[in-house]
Amino acid sequence: MSVLLHASCVAIDGRAVLITGESGAGKSDLALRLIDRGAALVSDDQVRLNAVDGQLIAAAPDTIAGQIEVRGLGIMAMAHRSPMPVSLLIELGAPIERMPEPRSRELCGIGVPAVALDPFEAVAPIKAELALRELGLRQ
Repeated sequence: MSVLLHASCVAIDGRAVLITGESGAGKSDLALRLIDRGAALVSDDQVRLNAVDGQLIAAAPDTIAGQIEVRGLGIMAMAHRSPMPVSLLIELGAPIERMPEPRSRELCGIGVPAVALDPFEAVAPIKAELALRELGLRQ
């Protein structure tokens, strides 16, 4: 099964983090700040997802591979890593609970740990890295 998801995606330590949300929610902004902290771009705006041997794999569609939208500057070329195994889903615009229970979202028939974050908080990239470390290991 293959799905094209409206999302951005970065890789941290060889594991993909999907970032979903409405247009203008801050997906590319959070992706850029994670890249500034050492992550690698997988794909921006659209991510192709495939289930392969029980693992969710994220890849950039050929038409946008190696490109990221930087609001106010336009489409910029950037090195990217694709395909990558998905370990975490960050949902922008979802209600943020103070002490959330662990949850997941099913994509292509595979459960992926999910968290809600505010992408514009100064600590959002750090929270994303902590969530990957803590939740991504529970898969």
